[in-house]
Amino acid sequence: MSTLTSLDALGLEVLYLDRARAFYERHLQREARDIEDGHAVALDVGGTDLLLREPSTVPRGGLHVHYAMGAPFERYDAWYDALSESFDLEEVTFGDATSLYFFDPDGHCVEIGQRDVSDETDGLTGVFEVVLEVEDLERAEDFYRALGFEPVDRGDERPRIRLDGPMSLELWEPHRGLADARGGVHADLRFSGTPLDAIEAVGERALDVEVREDSNAVRIRDPDGHYLTVERE
Repeated sequence: MSTLTSLDALGLEVLYLDRARAFYERHLQREARDIEDGHAVALDVGGTDLLLREPSTVPRGGLHVHYAMGAPFERYDAWYDALSESFDLEEVTFGDATSLYFFDPDGHCVEIGQRDVSDETDGLTGVFEVVLEVEDLERAEDFYRALGFEPVDRGDERPRIRLDGPMSLELWEPHRGLADARGGVHADLRFSGTPLDAIEAVGERALDVEVREDSNAVRIRDPDGHYLTVERE
């Protein structure tokens, strides 16, 4: 049983906040709001906050993160047409769904993929996949399985595993993947869930555990240095 119920936020590190803000406001058609005393901004992409953060605090936000946002089937072509005016998009089809890929100014690989949803949520349906770079695939798999993720696919040629939970999580040992994307390092993932259950599940395997706000939130650092914050629903 999963101790995590939804991905609420994904942190991305950016070199220049103004540049990143302008990029995402323009291309994702979202308005950013200031957070963290002006060192970061947040954009709501269908229920998940993208946190764009300058190097200033810990967690920092991930470097070269490959992440995917959903678009309803009927809205995908509109996203492709709008983005193709600015990018040489790459497309890949998975079964009956297609994804497009492009890069932001800080090297994050942005994916928008078709999702079978009825609520258009203003054209995006949240972050449904994040790719993390890990040193030891077996160790990382054991850690995330303890949190309730379940394996659904493994790489044949490259060391990777796909896990399903409140969202899809791809764990990659270092390599270039689709669209030359890389797995993120020191990523910042924020979930709704049960904080004390998360501590019980992985506390002994984590690099660090910080209980916050009268046990209503816990921040866990996984064996590869990724930060997971679990807040009580």
